[in-house]
Amino acid sequence: MALGPRLDLRHSQSLVMTPQLQQAIKLLALSNLEVEAFIAEELERNPLLEAEREDRGDNDGEPVADSDFGDADFDGDGDGGDLMTADRLLESDGGPGADSPLDVDFAAETFHHDSAADGGPGLDGSLGLDGASSGGSFDDDGTDFDSFAAGGLSLHDHLIAQAGTAFMGTDLLIASHIIDQIDEAGYLPVRLLDITNRLEIPLARGEDILRIIQTFEPTGVGARTLAECLALQAKEADRYDPAMARLIDNLDLLALGRLPQLKRICGVDDEDMADMIRELRAYDPKPGLRFGGEPLQTVTPDIFIIERGKGWAVEINSASLPKVLINRSYYAELSGVGCKDRASKTWLNECMASANWLVKALDQRQRTILKVATELVKQQEAFFRHGVTHLKPLTLRHIAEVIGMHESTVSRVTSNKYLACARGTYELKYFFTSGIQASDGGDAVSAEAVKSAIKTLIMAEEPKAILSDDTLVDLLQKQGFDIARRTVAKYREAMGIGSSVQRRRQKAIEARAA
Repeated sequence: MALGPRLDLRHSQSLVMTPQLQQAIKLLALSNLEVEAFIAEELERNPLLEAEREDRGDNDGEPVADSDFGDADFDGDGDGGDLMTADRLLESDGGPGADSPLDVDFAAETFHHDSAADGGPGLDGSLGLDGASSGGSFDDDGTDFDSFAAGGLSLHDHLIAQAGTAFMGTDLLIASHIIDQIDEAGYLPVRLLDITNRLEIPLARGEDILRIIQTFEPTGVGARTLAECLALQAKEADRYDPAMARLIDNLDLLALGRLPQLKRICGVDDEDMADMIRELRAYDPKPGLRFGGEPLQTVTPDIFIIERGKGWAVEINSASLPKVLINRSYYAELSGVGCKDRASKTWLNECMASANWLVKALDQRQRTILKVATELVKQQEAFFRHGVTHLKPLTLRHIAEVIGMHESTVSRVTSNKYLACARGTYELKYFFTSGIQASDGGDAVSAEAVKSAIKTLIMAEEPKAILSDDTLVDLLQKQGFDIARRTVAKYREAMGIGSSVQRRRQKAIEARAA
């Protein structure tokens, strides 16, 4: 075979990702707050864009898209021919790649994956186990969440103000440096020796200053351990006698419920021990948390689910994003008078193309969210009617196959998006959970439903009849859940519930302190 240069023609297909297509895909995964910031930047950069004013007429309160469907619509054929499919990029008047598909597999593409579900196969739907953010129901007389957003005085500012009256000169600088190291719970997590070495001062001087800081409000602030925090509060309450000191020094034994051993160490009887435990339970183990750190950020739902007749109304929250319009009269004015040279005309055409793309990309984003949410309500209708015990196992792939999208597109749509219904506010990821096989051979049940059943059983247990994991397995099997003991232990630990031994000790301590 002869070696030499030659020219070959080969045909191949490849996906060309234009910058606009990449940005449209990223818009799917952005939260409303991030999209609002993006729109603000575009409004500042593009003179042809403007935000719609609130006095434009009677259409301001209408949702961007609204889908009402009853029981007859749950057959999957209710999309309608005039509703633009979410897996096709809307045709743009000015941008290249306007007919490129938006719903594609991006696992091999260069831009980032914004979700663990974008990695392709292997999804088991377990992404939503911890993704719920439940809240109160929304109605006309609901809680005024704005009252929670008002930020109060921070712990740092509160301590600095007290240091200004207790120290002067160099001592004030040292105290300020120590206060800077105190965390939001009120503890000093770094070694005082490291602080004094860094400031090049004697350790004794640092101890003296810290001792004064520990007299500040709230009581217990500046402590280095839980025992020291409780001791400071006991001293403030004038309850730090030798018996209380021994009890605080042996908190590990108290956690294990070894009350007879503690009584011998402290030299007290049952009545005194119960009184000391009751006193300790009244103390605050994290005194700094009573001061507001960051203002509480409320979740703004992207979707409203409202029961209407025998079906459900799925509505996009049109008030969560500003409405963007294209000022075509200004474009006509500039193109007719202001743009004489080629560079100006090119710039104006680019602004118009960018404006058209943004408006249509935002519209497509809303329609895509609506389409996914509509199918989600169809699949999880029992949850909206009866609660978490009727939550069905569901995967991203199942939703993607039903609505004709790619799995990664559904993952982007459900990231950082929230749904508000009569039962509260939930992240869309919450509805995607793994399944547990039913013991009677019926349909699988959601892991969230199993967790709810475990929590209900534990909350109802008697102090003298604490349920072990094996007992929980038997009770759950009677309810129709085919679940192993190790799975019960895993779900119990995920909910922050201790073992039967820990719960028995805790209830014994509570009974003794009562």
